[in-house]
Amino acid sequence: MPRVLVVDDSPASRRLLTHVLNRDGDISVVGEATNGAEAVRMTARLAPDLVTMDVQMPVMDGFEATRRIMRETPTPIVMISAVQPDEVAWSFKAIEAGALTVVAKPPGPLSPQFEAQADALVRTVKELAQVKVVTRRLPQALRPQALRPQAPRPTGRPGAEVKVVAIGASTGGPAALAKVVSGLPARLAVPVLVVQHIGGGFDRGLVEWLDGVGRLPVTLATQGKSLEPGTVYVSPHDRHLGVSRAGRILLSDAPPIGGHRPSATHLFHSVASAFGPGAIGVIMTGIGADGCDGIRVLRQMGGTVLAQDRESCVVYGMPRAVVDAGLADHVVSLDSLAEVITSLVADGSSVARVSGDR
Repeated sequence: MPRVLVVDDSPASRRLLTHVLNRDGDISVVGEATNGAEAVRMTARLAPDLVTMDVQMPVMDGFEATRRIMRETPTPIVMISAVQPDEVAWSFKAIEAGALTVVAKPPGPLSPQFEAQADALVRTVKELAQVKVVTRRLPQALRPQALRPQAPRPTGRPGAEVKVVAIGASTGGPAALAKVVSGLPARLAVPVLVVQHIGGGFDRGLVEWLDGVGRLPVTLATQGKSLEPGTVYVSPHDRHLGVSRAGRILLSDAPPIGGHRPSATHLFHSVASAFGPGAIGVIMTGIGADGCDGIRVLRQMGGTVLAQDRESCVVYGMPRAVVDAGLADHVVSLDSLAEVITSLVADGSSVARVSGDR
């Protein structure tokens, strides 16, 4: 049973969060902190499995508390944020400091959105309570891992020109994406399309944060927009992201795939159909198997598949599904992903030149 510390300066919010978590029956709230400084002390004393962290608090805010906890007593932290521009921005700063994700603060029980947002919070807490974190886990450089060849490509055109990079991520994805985006060169010759599972109201905050971490412009994908090289396009919340063969963005309200909209599978299937062997698919940290079916199509069409390795994933669910299915050309550490993507783009789709295979 996950043991949770609830941190919020509002007594009403603490009562609501405690009620939502305790009513599940499989979660135990072991303490409540009224500010960040108290959260740091109580985390050290109670050793909870997870901390839900408010953003704006007196004495010490959620960003500084997260930074201190991740430095002193590393613990999974979920930011609980009101969907307001200032709070969303601070939430992503906390993710940079080591928090795992951000979810919307549930409204009152009389709100029609209460049950859905309460369920999302409970699900997130259960998923992340068992994650093993270390000090500033993702913002710190991770030890590079060797590229590990997977099953040989069943199809593909060696030397094909790379036209697009497509990335799918979920739990732990924002910080991992920041690592990749910050490592890509300013003159990357192709566009990058991203599906990141994230709650409503946080997509723009994610884009603004990613836009500030690297050299590439990051923007929210808009219907009909022509893809530009050296630009990162992030799927908006609750819209599938795809592309046309003419290189324009296609957003869709089609039903969720495997419970997800946007879906990484939709993105990979779309870029495979549009660009075939000119597509690179990257599957990153996340719970579940979203993206696997789309990766299968992308690989059949001759595209190149990279999967983030187990050691650098917050949750090795989505990459594991691809690797276990024998669909990954290479399993790559988070530290190496930007470099490998850059090399593949520069060298066409010759995986052998990147991996050192002969």
